[in-house]
Amino acid sequence: MPTSNGDVHGHDSHNTSDGSNENTALLPSFLRGEVAHEGESGRHGFHARHFFSVTYKSSNIVSQYVNFLWPFVPLAIIFRYALSNHPLLIFGMAYVGMIPSANLLGFAGQEFAKKMPKVAGTLIETTFGSLVEIILFVVLILKHREPGEGEDGGNADEGNLIPIIQAAILGSILTNLLLCLGLCFFVGGLRKTTQKFHAAISETGNGLLLVAAFGLLIPSAFYSALKGETTISKSSLGFVTLEDKFTPETLQRDILKISQVTSIVLIVAFACYLLFNARSQHSVFHEVIEMDEHGDLDREEDEARMRYTGTETTVALVISLTLVTLLLIYLVEQIEAVVQSGVPDQFLGLILLPLVEKAAEHLTAIDEAYDGVINVALFHCLGPSIQTALFNAPFVVIVGWILNKPMDLNFEIFMIVLVVLGILVVGNFLRDGESNWLEGALLVIVYVIIAIASWYYPNPDVATSNGIEALTTVADPKNVTIDTALLRDLLKMANLDA
Repeated sequence: MPTSNGDVHGHDSHNTSDGSNENTALLPSFLRGEVAHEGESGRHGFHARHFFSVTYKSSNIVSQYVNFLWPFVPLAIIFRYALSNHPLLIFGMAYVGMIPSANLLGFAGQEFAKKMPKVAGTLIETTFGSLVEIILFVVLILKHREPGEGEDGGNADEGNLIPIIQAAILGSILTNLLLCLGLCFFVGGLRKTTQKFHAAISETGNGLLLVAAFGLLIPSAFYSALKGETTISKSSLGFVTLEDKFTPETLQRDILKISQVTSIVLIVAFACYLLFNARSQHSVFHEVIEMDEHGDLDREEDEARMRYTGTETTVALVISLTLVTLLLIYLVEQIEAVVQSGVPDQFLGLILLPLVEKAAEHLTAIDEAYDGVINVALFHCLGPSIQTALFNAPFVVIVGWILNKPMDLNFEIFMIVLVVLGILVVGNFLRDGESNWLEGALLVIVYVIIAIASWYYPNPDVATSNGIEALTTVADPKNVTIDTALLRDLLKMANLDA
């Protein structure tokens, strides 16, 4: 006998007798207008009172407390124009204001995701969370200036924002893998002594991260292997030569080309990852997430929460995206003043920026872990890291390519080693398929150690382990500090001319 439930909701995937729904592709079902039961609001259109009520209550108690930070958003906008000569104050207000704005974007993404099937919803929720990061990278690359374009150029405090972008890419991965996952393990372990997660999510996620780390490591390894083989060309010293050798400029061009091609390949890998998940509506991923949600300790409370309508979800997304973009522009505008005040470039990119742009995702994942939904929490920790490595980082390289700005994947060796070691540490903790609060505490401790080291790591103009060392004119030629390898090259050229 046909049921009225399936007719009303258009979403009866488990009660069909012909099995047609079980074989239906994931995204087309959504495009036909079907809404998952969990995402139904029971209302239509836009209702201001309900909209603000749902926004205030948000998805959990922590996100609800975050809404008390909303006054910092208008303050940041006012200070930007009324107190433009106080850059640190503007940066601080915009930084704090980013938290509720990103939280609204994450919550609106959750509401949109709940109107879709499980796996697609989780992917889209992760994507909306990563929009903050994509906007940040694009704003930074647009604001980047080459030495010849600005006043003097040279490092981040003179317009060169590429080192900060590179640090933010790796910092985003580390923040998700060590801080967010560590807090998920720790908070979940406080409520349940041991939490078990499915190997399908942990193994697939860790494998993709290793592939991504390999792709990000190649340009840096290429540079480190060949930088000792470069020689300063005679033409750069004012001599005339018919054939220059393998110069630092040549190496830099090669690194840029390798980074651009590698970025395209990594985006292809990300497309494969999306395709794999999109075809997993009724496979193991769907079953794991479905089973996890049935074990949610706060399931009844979550189901009783009011929902956005489709129109309200769209309004929330537009408002949050506008505010996030505006505040990120304010943040980037004040980076020069922040660096000049004594905050190191690498600490700013590796720690400060990833913390604020990932705030919404972290709150969501930690709440899920506390509710016992550890597989979904794990998905929210590994998913953004995978998207950062396989899509966001390559995307900003391609944007720089289009804008003719030399954005590459030639990271500082110190930074890329941290990411590889972080992935290996997390992979070791995921191997046994269970977590506890001690493992979470250890991951957070590792993150704190990295934060301390990044504070003392010198700025790119000092740390030249992965930077092209240029020969510059100095005011006092009698007092010059010169690298021994460069001195050897100069002596060889002098002997040849003699």
